[in-house]
Amino acid sequence: MSQKKMALIASKGTLDMAYPPFILGSTAAALDYEVQIFFTFYGLQLLKKDLSDVKISPLANPAMPMPVPMPVLVSALPGMESMATMMMKQKIKSKGVASLEELRTACLESGVKMIGCQMTVDLFDFSHDQFIKETEYGGASTFLQFAGESDICLFI
Repeated sequence: MSQKKMALIASKGTLDMAYPPFILGSTAAALDYEVQIFFTFYGLQLLKKDLSDVKISPLANPAMPMPVPMPVLVSALPGMESMATMMMKQKIKSKGVASLEELRTACLESGVKMIGCQMTVDLFDFSHDQFIKETEYGGASTFLQFAGESDICLFI
């Protein structure tokens, strides 16, 4: 039996959207899948060396549980994004959930291939030295070659 393959597209760089590709990727790798994650547009932020700027916004995020009900207008006030990010990181830590850095490391250690979208790097004037050294670079055709052969392909 051939090794199963999973292809993921990480398109968002917010705290809440950073967890799914790393959790799914590391879990699939632990189950002996060959895994590639293609980081494009804002998802490319997740390959930066420093993940401390990854935030979550309560604005336009109605499913986000808050300790007290909060009107939408309050979510737009200055400082609410930082407060929501701090609260979420505290919740993650208190529940024993791995940090983004830990999950990314788990992916890398288990052989998950991380591909940064070169077009996005060029579009936003990034340089390769801003990203972790394990990042490989390619375009949509690079990813689609693998995705076309995958058993599971998810857009996150």
